[in-house]
Amino acid sequence: MVSTVEEARLSTRRERTGWYFYDWANSAFQTSVITVFLGPYLTGIAESAAGCDGDACDDAVIHPLGIAIAPGALFPYTVSLSVLLTVFVLPVAGAIADRTPRKKELLALFAYLGAGSTIAMLFLTGDRYLLGAVLFLLANITYGASVVVYNSFLPQIADEEDRDRVSSFGWAWGYLGGGLLLLLNVAAVLAKDSLGLTTGEVARYSIVSAGLWWAGFTTIPMLALRNRPVADPEDLGARRANAVTDGFRQLWHTLKGLRAYPLTLFFLVAYLIYNDGIQTVISLAALYGTEELKLADSVLVPTILMVQFLAFAGALLMGRLARVYGAWKTILISLVLWTAVVVAAYFLPAGEAVPFLILGGGIGIVLGGSQALSRSLFSQLIPKGKEGEYFGIYEISDRGTSWLGPLAFGLAYDLTRSYRVAIVALLVFFVAGGITLAFVPIRRAIEQAGNTPPARL
Repeated sequence: MVSTVEEARLSTRRERTGWYFYDWANSAFQTSVITVFLGPYLTGIAESAAGCDGDACDDAVIHPLGIAIAPGALFPYTVSLSVLLTVFVLPVAGAIADRTPRKKELLALFAYLGAGSTIAMLFLTGDRYLLGAVLFLLANITYGASVVVYNSFLPQIADEEDRDRVSSFGWAWGYLGGGLLLLLNVAAVLAKDSLGLTTGEVARYSIVSAGLWWAGFTTIPMLALRNRPVADPEDLGARRANAVTDGFRQLWHTLKGLRAYPLTLFFLVAYLIYNDGIQTVISLAALYGTEELKLADSVLVPTILMVQFLAFAGALLMGRLARVYGAWKTILISLVLWTAVVVAAYFLPAGEAVPFLILGGGIGIVLGGSQALSRSLFSQLIPKGKEGEYFGIYEISDRGTSWLGPLAFGLAYDLTRSYRVAIVALLVFFVAGGITLAFVPIRRAIEQAGNTPPARL
């Protein structure tokens, strides 16, 4: 007979579909806001506040909180500050998620706060650069916190044998949703004259559309997902009353408790290394295309769109490979392919669009699968009842360390003045991360966490 706790863990197809739709909802923020529109738009607002006249911005400064900085540095500094803050926020958010029986409501809180902050960028006009920075900080931090809570549902809605497929479907839906809204926004940019709008106005409305998309589609998982009892129901009333303070306390216990699961920590180190390479390639591919390959936006933007839609197919394809060969082996295969992508990037000819498009296709195929399977594999390495707090630490490995790759890229360029050398310098992340992952005894790591390994690893 199925126990009450086990019965509460069972999920339906409807619930899983609802879970997929949160990836569809929040990916609009990642693609339309962070990747494409907000950086240039917020920089333009800052330059306007600094009194820039055309290209004469070399000596211009703005003074957020009394600190003099160049207008062009505002967005990178804001991103860096948000990453720093998430290092403290995300594990606490995860610990709270594990200590409350109302996890779905916690997801709604973070999601709607992030979406609301994005929608509020409708008022980001004139010289209100500080408003834009504050709204982005709030949106990006709550976005990360919502993803932590969202990921913590995965072990509850899919068993060990089905988790790779479910995680891959989630990533695939995310790339499809984010790509679809970006396609609509790019179409609006191309039609701006007939719409009677400036480029800046289209960018602002595109940012707001991502918030509306995020909020609107979040309604689907809110209707489909259901809460489950906490793993340890003792003293539940005190847990409800002290969820936040207990969250900070539990964070400290989690960090100390990782010593009891050294193989889980071993995997996190491997993920930290290779994922930093992945994030750097994604974030700097456009820079490489513009500065080194001398390609126009008419090539770069369609390539970004293509990557989104191919990542949808790639996540599903690699999810199928994982069912045959296992997630661990499939991730290792993806890292070999990532290595080939970086080597190919070094040899791309300047001024030719087709080779760059082919390279973008390669990135799209391996991008979704490597991330989706890393998530599902990590979910096997988490002690039951601690999904939220461990995924909080996992998300830090995704966000809080993503400065290492850009730093290596920047140093390589600074020393050689060659973007080709800079891009090939990223090989170390895929090679070192792959070797580290290959030495993780995955079956023993899963058993060490108290879980049952799937048939194929």
